[in-house]
Amino acid sequence: MAVAPEVRIGTRRSPLALAQTIEVKDLLIQSNINFSKPGAIKIKKIKTSGDVHLDRPLAEIGGKGLFTKELDLALLGNQIDIAVHSVKDVETNLPDGVLLAAFLKREDPRDAFISLKTQTLINLPLGSIVGSSSPRRQAQLLHRRPDLKIELLRGNIQTRLKKLANGDVDATILASAGLKRLGLAAKATEILSVDDMLPAVGQGAIGVSCRTCDVRVQEWLAKINHRETEICIKAERALLATLGGSCRTPIGGFAQVSGNQLRLRGMVASIDGIELYEAELIGDIEKAEAIGKYVGEELRLQASEALF
Repeated sequence: MAVAPEVRIGTRRSPLALAQTIEVKDLLIQSNINFSKPGAIKIKKIKTSGDVHLDRPLAEIGGKGLFTKELDLALLGNQIDIAVHSVKDVETNLPDGVLLAAFLKREDPRDAFISLKTQTLINLPLGSIVGSSSPRRQAQLLHRRPDLKIELLRGNIQTRLKKLANGDVDATILASAGLKRLGLAAKATEILSVDDMLPAVGQGAIGVSCRTCDVRVQEWLAKINHRETEICIKAERALLATLGGSCRTPIGGFAQVSGNQLRLRGMVASIDGIELYEAELIGDIEKAEAIGKYVGEELRLQASEALF
């Protein structure tokens, strides 16, 4: 009789993080019937620094790593076996001993515009206040609508929607994928085209990390990995690594696969949206990281070093 394997999954405590963790759990069970046995999968909720300090931009308090640091430490300390992340929250350089081993099929990567005052961004009244904590969204918004005012808006999706309902801001922009995973897709009044709002690197994708030395866990994760998503994320993260931008740098990156071809679009801008540069390349999917590097280098040639 086969012994039921045991895997300990680490996750942030937010409703979205837990929903993403359930997706990973369900796929593990589908890939290995032994994971359906009682006690085979245990979920450990971990409070991260990024969930605690909500009064300041991430760039001022340590960057995106605040959403992953505690999970990485739990992995390296053998308290958990895998950690579930929104890929857009994962820093480019992972800690020694940590590997992004699997990616789930990507959900809608686009951004969603939400307002109680108008259905579309273009019809938002002059001088309206848009709540956002994303330099990428801020730069692209101001590039299109320099009349808008951007106000810091952090917290989980429910918190941001509550502040919008309270009238703290006139509109906000959230990831469409997060809304869909929480059953809140109807809250979006407009889904923004990637031509109008290039997504963040990894937006809409769930990544699963583990220890680099844990071959057994890597074999489990290989069975739930979505190859097309992995290719796209490799290109996008190579772009980000080449740009070397910080959390203060507005950077967008989005890759798509069509047959054996990969199209990668990249964007870098000034926070005020006055400067905005774009580049793209289509190439073989087997050269995803090289494509990412090329697009990153093209953007560096266009943009001033001050942006980085």
